[in-house]
Amino acid sequence: MSGFDTTWLDLREPADHAARDAALLTAAREFLQAGGPSPLAVDLGSGTGSTLRAFGSDDRVRWRLVDHDPRLLEAAVSRLDGFPHVERMEADLARLDPVVLADARLVTASALFDLASEALVERIADLLSERRIGLYAALNYDGATRWEPSHDGDREMLAAFNAHQTTDKGLGRALGPEAADALRHAFERRGYEVRVAPSPWRLGPDQRALETALRDGFVAAVRETGRVDGAAIEVWQRDRIDHPAACHVGHWDVLALPRG
Repeated sequence: MSGFDTTWLDLREPADHAARDAALLTAAREFLQAGGPSPLAVDLGSGTGSTLRAFGSDDRVRWRLVDHDPRLLEAAVSRLDGFPHVERMEADLARLDPVVLADARLVTASALFDLASEALVERIADLLSERRIGLYAALNYDGATRWEPSHDGDREMLAAFNAHQTTDKGLGRALGPEAADALRHAFERRGYEVRVAPSPWRLGPDQRALETALRDGFVAAVRETGRVDGAAIEVWQRDRIDHPAACHVGHWDVLALPRG
C-alpha cells in the first residue's frame, strides 16, 4: 500500500476533524461505549492515530492501531497522550488476517476505503458480519474536488485525477470515488443498518498550507496518468499558485451497525 508521511497526515488532521459528520461520530462512539466494561476499537490504516483523537479519550475504551507502516505506528506514540489503552499492530491490510479483529466491538478507518478494492471491502464486510462488529468509515473521497474561482482546465484535470484514484494503491484496484457506495451496499446486503453523511473539506485562506500540499499532490497524480498535456498542466498549476483559491473536496462518512 502506498505510504503517507507524517507531515501530510498532520496537515490534514484539523480539516478531517472539522469535516467529520458529528451525528455519525457520536453514534459510533455510543455504539463502542455500549460494548461492555472495556470495549475494543480496531483502527485500520491508523497512521498516527487521528481517528482516536476524533473520538476523544475514554478510560474505559481500548484501541488497537493497525497499519502497514511501522514508522507511522511509532509516530503515533507521541501524539496519543491521554489515551491509556492503546496497542499497535503492524499488518498488511491487503491480506487481512482475522486475528487483527480479535475481540473488536467496532472497526474504524479514515480516508482508507477509497484506496481499497471492492474485493477488500467485501472481505472486511464478511469478517465483520460474521462477528457482528460495527464499522465507522470516515472521509471517503467522492470525486468532487472544486476550486473557487474556477479555471478553464478544472474539468480535464479533475477527470484525470479521479482516474488516478482508481489505480492500485497496494490494496487492489482502488474504488476511488465509489468507495462509500461500495461500503453501503456491502453492509446492507449483510443485514446491517447503514447511515451515510457528507463530510467535505472546505479549505479557505487559513488552510493555505494544506491547500498547497493538496494541489501539489493533485498535479503529481494527473501527470502520472498522461491524460493531460504537460503544457496545460503547467498553465493550470501556475495560475492556481498565482491566484490562490478556496477548495472543496467531497467525502462521505459511513456508519454500519449490526441490527439488534
